[in-house]
Amino acid sequence: MAEFIMIIVSAVFINNFVVVQFLGICPFLGVSKDFKSALGMGLAVTFVMTLTCLITYPLYTFVLVPLGIEFMEIIIFIFIIAAIVQMIEMALKKFSPTLYNAMGIYLPLITTNCAVLGVAELVIDQAQMMALLGIAEMSMGVAVLYGLFAGLGFTLAIVLMSGMREKITRLPINKHLKGFPIAMITACFIAMAFYVFALVI
Repeated sequence: MAEFIMIIVSAVFINNFVVVQFLGICPFLGVSKDFKSALGMGLAVTFVMTLTCLITYPLYTFVLVPLGIEFMEIIIFIFIIAAIVQMIEMALKKFSPTLYNAMGIYLPLITTNCAVLGVAELVIDQAQMMALLGIAEMSMGVAVLYGLFAGLGFTLAIVLMSGMREKITRLPINKHLKGFPIAMITACFIAMAFYVFALVI
């Protein structure tokens, strides 16, 4: 139970991919202008991260390592992520055209979202570190859980950002700060809030 809680806290708050590790900033800033688009993007990224860990961890452990081709992991992982994103794109286009249009170019960009590739690589690195330290081998369940909660951490960050940006649009802001500058300042404040969790542990 303690391990499960640690995975949640670590993935969502301490090592949040957007505001702590600064991965996936492009969709974070681009799709966070309104709540619905931000939530849709967050859930899409969560789904992709979870599926990516579900596929890449056993693929690396049971195929790439035995064949001695671990050096191919990044290329193979990118192909897997691209295939998953393509499936999501087709499903959204068919079942939710409004959300598909709201996400625009940022939906196919999930393929090159470094946060998705980052979670796959982080899980592999953690598994290798555990093996080197002689700790029990990481289970696939832990790998998938980390992917799920890393995605939920991304969703939390982008939804918080969208809420802040919607409120900021109603405020009288100097014209030089409108748009991207105030978005960056807002992102900095959110990042500082998440940094508190790293200090607590």
